Amino acid sequence: MADCIFCKIAAGEIPSNKAYEDDKVLAFYDLDPQAPTHILVIPKEHIKSAAEIDETNSALIAHVFEVAAKLAKELGLDNGFRVVTNCGESAGQSVHHIHFHLLGGRDFTWPPG
Repeated sequence: MADCIFCKIAAGEIPSNKAYEDDKVLAFYDLDPQAPTHILVIPKEHIKSAAEIDETNSALIAHVFEVAAKLAKELGLDNGFRVVTNCGESAGQSVHHIHFHLLGGRDFTWPPG
């Protein structure tokens, strides 16, 4: 998608501080971290939100979670971590390209706040 900032980051048109990259997924450090570790994990394929996950792209989303688990291990998040996605504007989704926040390095409460 030509006007999607995450598509541009995935294509290398906009620089990012990469934590991981393969042919399907890019993970990069969030510019406004909400925890000591805050990495965005995105599929390179444009999927608008979690509402668009289906049988054609669910394997890609599973790979996103594999990458998140790998990063959590590599970064020593042994005491736990959180993976969050927002779906829709009322849920806080500001970029309409599915992305997952990998958060760790501090204690979290529920509900989040």
